[in-house]
Amino acid sequence: MNTSKMRRKVVPAAVDNGDSADKLDQLLLSASICNGEDVGPFVRKAFASGKPETLLHHLRHFARSKESEIEDVCRAHYEDFITAVDDLRSLLSDVDSLKSSLSNSNSQLQSVAVPLLTTLDSFVEARNKCTNITLAIQSLHTCVQLVELCSRANRHLSENNFYMALKCVDSIEREFMNKTPSSTLKRMLEKQIPAIRSHIERKINKEFGDWLVEIRVVSRNLGQLAIGQASASRQREEELRIKQRQAEEQSRLSLRDCVYALEEEDDDGFNGISDDAKDGNGILGFDLTPLYRAYHINQTLGLEDRFKQYYFENRKLQLTSDFQVSSMTPFLESHQTFFAQIAGFFIVEDRVLRTGGGLVSKLEVENLWDTAMSKMCSVLEDQFSRMQTANHLLLIKDYVSLLGVTLRRYGYPVEALLDVLSKHRDKYHELLLSDCRKQITEALAADKFEQMYMKKEYEYNMNVLSFQLQTSNIMPAFPYVAPFSCTVPDCCRIVRSFIEDSVSFMSYGGQLDFYDVVKKYLDRLLTEVLDGALLKLINTSIGGVTQAMQMAANMAVFERACDFFFRHAAQLSGIPLRMAERGRRLFPLTKARDAAEEMLSGLLKQKVDGFLLLIENVNWMVDDPPQGGNEYVHEVTIFLETLVSTAQQILPVQVLKRVLQDVLFHISEMIVGALLGESVKRFNVNAIMGLEADVKMLESFAESQATLLSEADASQLKAALAESRQLFNLLLSNHPENFLNPVIRERSYNALDYRKVVTISEKLRDQSDRLFGSFGTRGSKTNTKKKSLDALIKRLKDVN
Repeated sequence: MNTSKMRRKVVPAAVDNGDSADKLDQLLLSASICNGEDVGPFVRKAFASGKPETLLHHLRHFARSKESEIEDVCRAHYEDFITAVDDLRSLLSDVDSLKSSLSNSNSQLQSVAVPLLTTLDSFVEARNKCTNITLAIQSLHTCVQLVELCSRANRHLSENNFYMALKCVDSIEREFMNKTPSSTLKRMLEKQIPAIRSHIERKINKEFGDWLVEIRVVSRNLGQLAIGQASASRQREEELRIKQRQAEEQSRLSLRDCVYALEEEDDDGFNGISDDAKDGNGILGFDLTPLYRAYHINQTLGLEDRFKQYYFENRKLQLTSDFQVSSMTPFLESHQTFFAQIAGFFIVEDRVLRTGGGLVSKLEVENLWDTAMSKMCSVLEDQFSRMQTANHLLLIKDYVSLLGVTLRRYGYPVEALLDVLSKHRDKYHELLLSDCRKQITEALAADKFEQMYMKKEYEYNMNVLSFQLQTSNIMPAFPYVAPFSCTVPDCCRIVRSFIEDSVSFMSYGGQLDFYDVVKKYLDRLLTEVLDGALLKLINTSIGGVTQAMQMAANMAVFERACDFFFRHAAQLSGIPLRMAERGRRLFPLTKARDAAEEMLSGLLKQKVDGFLLLIENVNWMVDDPPQGGNEYVHEVTIFLETLVSTAQQILPVQVLKRVLQDVLFHISEMIVGALLGESVKRFNVNAIMGLEADVKMLESFAESQATLLSEADASQLKAALAESRQLFNLLLSNHPENFLNPVIRERSYNALDYRKVVTISEKLRDQSDRLFGSFGTRGSKTNTKKKSLDALIKRLKDVN
């Protein structure tokens, strides 16, 4: 066979510019056909130009040009063609022999197939019988499976495995009811299947009813446990805060280096209550398995919605019965059971909501909670309105706040409960103030106005350090005699208890910053109750200087105690001490303190007045000034020195200074008053010089107190004698008319009343020759002083 030649691509030869367009088109067409390209463009061009004959002419010309090539190909393959024809003719004889062979084979097949067909008929008959037997066996197998399922269902029923029994019944109804070949079996199934379902429904509902009865007891125990764990958690927090306050106190006092490390504890308070319940063996038998089993069985029975409604209605009835408050038992005794029952109810409902697979909806639980919240608020309002004991109200409030903490962890809003507690804040504090008033009255009534005697260190810690009443951080030697009486620590304990009870009521009530509220009621306790009781005690029970001095010393200690009270309130309220210090008020017991000091001063003045009676023995027309002062001033000085030596043991120096200042001022008034009195008709300069010497002795006493007080305080004591000192300076002055000069008067005589000056000056201006005898000779100097006094008296009378 000749190999085919590779086709070469024909490229039209270039034409001269003189060739015609037809010749070019013919060459392009020939090249495209030779190259196997599409001639469609040439056809479209010919018809578009309206010259299809030209295209046909070109095609014919191309065909004629290729005839010689075709002839060459035919000549090349002519011998092969002839050979093929000869081969075909030789095959004709072979076909004839094959035909006769096939005919013979067919005859032989026909003779052999007849007995095979007979055998086939027998096979078909046997196969039909086999099919019938197979159908019978399948029917029997179906009946066996049905009987086995029935037996299994009976076994599950006997074992109370209701779900598996229902699955067997459903399988029988779905797979065998229409396939059962036995009509008897079918009638039996149609009768028993509904009966089995009814039996399972009754049994499971009975179990659910038993669970409803049991869960009420479990709920109460569960609520008590949950609230108890909330209380334990709160106690741990309190212990941590106490450690923190101790660390802050030690740091503030700088007594010693103390390091406190807060230990972290696992919070296993609430997770252990409900998380184990899903396993069926929860704490206190908190087992929801019967509930979920009943719900699952009812779902399988197609009664899901009815069971949901049945469950919700029964639980709602149980909650309603939990709201009943017994009138036979005081609410103080039954409130824990009442609130624990409700807490346990909603802990169970929270677990059912989260794990019950849609048994209850969130809206239903919220509706139950709203009902419970409304009822609890109503009960609290009613019970709080009846209570007249602060401690009872506090106990119930603490338990309610623990209830709020417990249920808040489960996502229940408790703001309404906290609002009820806040609403009764004022009543609680009024009751608390009333209780403290009674306690303070009893404590003050038992006071003997004696310094407290402490034998042991623990007594010092309990009565002094615990209220920060110490003036030094050095532990004193024992036995120790405190500067205050027993009423001070007794009252401090009462006030501290008030603070702690107030903070306890305000804590955990939803209000974070309650220091201002605690501080307000603490101010009332101190200013209205304690200050009033102390004031009454001072006005009614003090009958001597010793008692008055002890009371004044107590008031000075109370001043330090009040600082502790406000710091203690700030610490318990979680407020930094610097903020408490910034908002500090003045001393709240001011009235009692002033009354105590006034009482002490008044009693001391009475004592001094007894000594000043000796002023009547003064010779007002003495010829020579008395040497060493008059008799009365010695008695007064001895009394004052004795007073200072005694008082400095218990009175703070500032209190002692104020009392001495008041007494010295009174002495000065009494000396001036003696000159003003009607019993003194006249006196001479020598008498005045004697009184001036008395004032010097008193001033020396005041100056000697600089070692006990300070130079500034001693100067203030001396200034208490200003009236008598300035009067004597004026009367003994060579130029008494300077009193009329406003500048000099303001500088040197600002304590004098000009009316007193007139009265006293007139008594000094005697008509006898002895009036100014003390001035020496009756020269011009004496006459000048007389004239000056006369002018002063005349001018002062004109002013008057």
